[in-house]
Amino acid sequence: MSAPTADRMTRLLALVPYLEARPGGVTLAAAARDFAVTEAQLRKDLELLWVCGLPGHGPGDLIDLAFEGDRVRVTDTAGLARPLRLATDEAVALIVALRTLLELPGLAETEAVSRALVKVSAAAGEPADLAGSVAVSIDAREQVLAVVRQALQSHRAVHLHYYVPSRDERTERTVDPMRLLLVDGHWYLEAWCRRAEGVRLFRLDRVDDVAVLTEPSLPPEQAEERDLDDGLYQADPEQPLVRLRLARTARWVADYYPVEDVTAVDDPPGGLLVGVRTADPAWARRLVASLGGAATVEEPRELADEIAADARAALTRYADRPGG
Repeated sequence: MSAPTADRMTRLLALVPYLEARPGGVTLAAAARDFAVTEAQLRKDLELLWVCGLPGHGPGDLIDLAFEGDRVRVTDTAGLARPLRLATDEAVALIVALRTLLELPGLAETEAVSRALVKVSAAAGEPADLAGSVAVSIDAREQVLAVVRQALQSHRAVHLHYYVPSRDERTERTVDPMRLLLVDGHWYLEAWCRRAEGVRLFRLDRVDDVAVLTEPSLPPEQAEERDLDDGLYQADPEQPLVRLRLARTARWVADYYPVEDVTAVDDPPGGLLVGVRTADPAWARRLVASLGGAATVEEPRELADEIAADARAALTRYADRPGG
């Protein structure tokens, strides 16, 4: 069964108990919004339901609907009134996700999430007990995460040692924490960086050391939380773009560094073509050199030529060594 067909089947099975729970009817616009489909698609679904029912498909065995203006209600469910239940893996995944969400400090909708967790746990039954033994493994060091949470809860500034991969350097800075983000399994601290005088994101698995200070966290008025609609990473268009061709063994670069775009390529087999913006070309030279031939620079051409010259010079020095 294709994905669109499976999605529609799930929606059709859910529509009848949905309408049954609303004896006074519901507007087509509201129902379409609840099921995340267009009104036109919802009408097609309702028309299909109208000719579905028990085996035999006599007039008294079919699902019956009543339309009153822009509202619809079900008058005969043909036995399909019981809501769908979550499968065990679905229930466990949802409960674990809700519990993880509740651990986020500063969560605005804590009460709503708590109510949802109680309802889902009660409806899930035995899977809820299974979810209690599931622990979410986060790549950030637990100690760093705990300290950052403490700083957010106490509204204190933080001093941290942070590795900046795009410049291949370790820095010290004092920041005013704003919020924690969990994106694609990675924890990030969004904070006002006093050194950079701007809002920055710090990936917690790149924090070597962190300490809560006695002074309060006071982000200035111009400190605004990042709009994540366009994704977590938003490259600085003013920085030069370096395009790297990666072998299969170097694909990890696309996960570890903030790349602007990723394209799968056949040359080399299983490789990637990635673009990363950096103000420090020397970083790209060090990265390519460290990968030992598993990466090459496509653009800019002058950087590729410099790296090739570095490689030739290294080979010359090696050949000139005694016994080389």
